[in-house]
Amino acid sequence: MAINDIFHGKSKPGIADNGKPGAAETGGVSSPEEKTGRLAGLFRLTKKEKPAKVELLEAEKSEFEQDQEKILRKIDKYRASQHGFRRILRHPVKVLTEHPINTLYITIPAALLFFVVGTALVIREAGINAFFESTSIDDIAVFTFLIAALPLAILDFKEMSRRRHIEEALPNFFRDLAGMNDSGMTLPNAVHLVAQADYSTLTPYVKKLDNEMSWSITFIDAIQRFRVRLATPLTDRSIDLIAKASKAGGDVSEVLRAAANDGYEFIMLRTDRRNNMLIYIVIVFIAFMVFVFVIYILVTTFLSVMATAGAAVAQTSAAGGAFGANINLPLYTRIFTHAAIIQGLFSGLVAGQMGEGRVTAGLKYSVIMVLIAWVTFRFFV
Repeated sequence: MAINDIFHGKSKPGIADNGKPGAAETGGVSSPEEKTGRLAGLFRLTKKEKPAKVELLEAEKSEFEQDQEKILRKIDKYRASQHGFRRILRHPVKVLTEHPINTLYITIPAALLFFVVGTALVIREAGINAFFESTSIDDIAVFTFLIAALPLAILDFKEMSRRRHIEEALPNFFRDLAGMNDSGMTLPNAVHLVAQADYSTLTPYVKKLDNEMSWSITFIDAIQRFRVRLATPLTDRSIDLIAKASKAGGDVSEVLRAAANDGYEFIMLRTDRRNNMLIYIVIVFIAFMVFVFVIYILVTTFLSVMATAGAAVAQTSAAGGAFGANINLPLYTRIFTHAAIIQGLFSGLVAGQMGEGRVTAGLKYSVIMVLIAWVTFRFFV
């Protein structure tokens, strides 16, 4: 259908406005009347006049409605898959890793299952006395803790590293954006220009912000989505302030510059706090290592010598039983092993709370200390 046919309400191809054959009927040569009709149609197009409606047949209307309903059903299905249990089924790994604490929904049941099955196998082999005599139960308990805590410790460390790098790059992004806005650029153009720069971990988020604004999403909506994706305390505070200033029509450049200065001060204070508290983490580690070393020396030298001497005296005199023959060295070794493991577990949690202000951050220290205690008493005692 030619352009002039649409603008004049014609639906029959190849027929000009005056009823004479058009270019399609004359071998591609347009008549003067057809050229005049095309010029009139283009004139209406430049004037933004609505063209005449084209009536669709009933079959075409039915097909169009079916396609529209199919598209709407797909949109509803996609929206439903982004929430609740459907989202877990559709993106299980993403749901578990977007918040490190979510891994406990999988690791705790897996750890409990491992402990129950492992304990049952040990009891079947050695009987119920394995709880008091076998070190296999200790090994199962240590691995149960590692199954539950190690994924959370790793993901929490990665998430904190991501947040730290984002917050360190965010003030530079705000400063560059304010400079571009001061030069007379609109915010969408400024975002598009600074998106070409390198902001480390923040770079893909800035590029996505630029892509959203290129699709005519308003700056306020795009920056709020940007805030949700970053999800850090500093970005929540800064971006919410910028969005409110932009919505109120104030000087966004000044707000961006204030947010950048606030970000710099926040990072400096956090760095000073981490450096000042690092000494306490070191003290916790040293105290734990001293504790393990003392127990190791106590078990390998003092208790073992007493048990050997007591057994030798018991063979020669009846008074030897009171001296040291009754020392149960494996029992004392297990008791000290449990003490060292418990000390390492809670020392790590205390180190995380003191050093980073979060108990969860101490899980990585707990895992390291528990492994040190278990390896020391399991393979070197």
